[in-house]
Amino acid sequence: MFDPQLLDLYTDYLITSQSQTTATGLAELLEHTYSHDQVTRFLSNELYHQKAYWRYIKPTVRHIEHENGVIIVDDTIEEKPYTDENDIVCWHYDHTTNRHVKGINLLNFVYHRIFDDATDFSLPLSFEIIAKTCSYVDAKTGKTKRRSPVTKNALVRGRLKILTQINTVHYRYVLWDSWYSSADNLKFVKHTLGKDVIGAIKANRTVALSAEDKQAGRYVTVSTCDMDPGTTRLVYLKGIDFPVLLAKQRFTNKDGSSGILYLVSTDTALSYTDITTLYQRRWKVETFHKSLKQNASLAKSPTKVERTQRNHIFAAMLAFLKLEKLKLSTTMNHFALKHRLYITALKRCFAELQQFKEQAPGTLAIDFA
Repeated sequence: MFDPQLLDLYTDYLITSQSQTTATGLAELLEHTYSHDQVTRFLSNELYHQKAYWRYIKPTVRHIEHENGVIIVDDTIEEKPYTDENDIVCWHYDHTTNRHVKGINLLNFVYHRIFDDATDFSLPLSFEIIAKTCSYVDAKTGKTKRRSPVTKNALVRGRLKILTQINTVHYRYVLWDSWYSSADNLKFVKHTLGKDVIGAIKANRTVALSAEDKQAGRYVTVSTCDMDPGTTRLVYLKGIDFPVLLAKQRFTNKDGSSGILYLVSTDTALSYTDITTLYQRRWKVETFHKSLKQNASLAKSPTKVERTQRNHIFAAMLAFLKLEKLKLSTTMNHFALKHRLYITALKRCFAELQQFKEQAPGTLAIDFA
């Protein structure tokens, strides 16, 4: 069994570190209360699995969960361009940049709860590390490539089933982008889990505009639907046996350009404002990804072996949870907390440097007067 005290110290180290997180670095920080070898064994001997992760976060889940909570599903890639390739460090398509990148692909399930206008809480309920364990030859290029034996959509359904039916997490909606809005996923959440989805869909998805059109097989693309931005319409997505609300939202990009986002809700009692307000909470997962990488040191581990890489991710998730709890107690966001720690450390370094200068022999002292 792994050392819970060392796990606590390691997650603190991930929060306070401003550079790469190494076994040597933690051992030196602890003045060798734990040796380099002990930290290395902690990261490499035992694989910290999802059941262990749930045991750690369960008390917090039970404290913050609410019937109106949401689970946000999204994935991110932690780029590892200089790390040797293995089953989890491999090439993935990044749809945000439209290119393939080398790294670790994490599929995350983030619980979000709003307490009041000024207070909210994000908690990573679970995470799936995409492992590409199967090799195949690409028919077009003739090159040997990797792929996962399980699709992301299958992983989403499997994990949501565990969270809902085994872990019995209380929530109302699942939020995700167009990547996960397949007919199978929507039907699974609605029928199997008894929950609702608010998700984006692509403009070329086809819908029937009435039950009669669905029966007759008359479908049109959502981009051709006669509806104004800021409105909703009851439609039938192809491949789904129940109606959904389609919402058309116009948005403005940072560069001033505009676009249209199509959203669907399996809860047909919602208004346009309800749908867009709820979907806006999906962006909390982007904040989570950014803080996980920068403030919880996900991106700062030089580990080379798959098991240590997995265990570092496990610890980084718990470090994020610590930051989120500190956010509630200090009213500072993660970046402000990290900056406060940095400034405090910098002041101590500056004070110690002054002591070194005072102790320097006269011939070695530097005087700018």
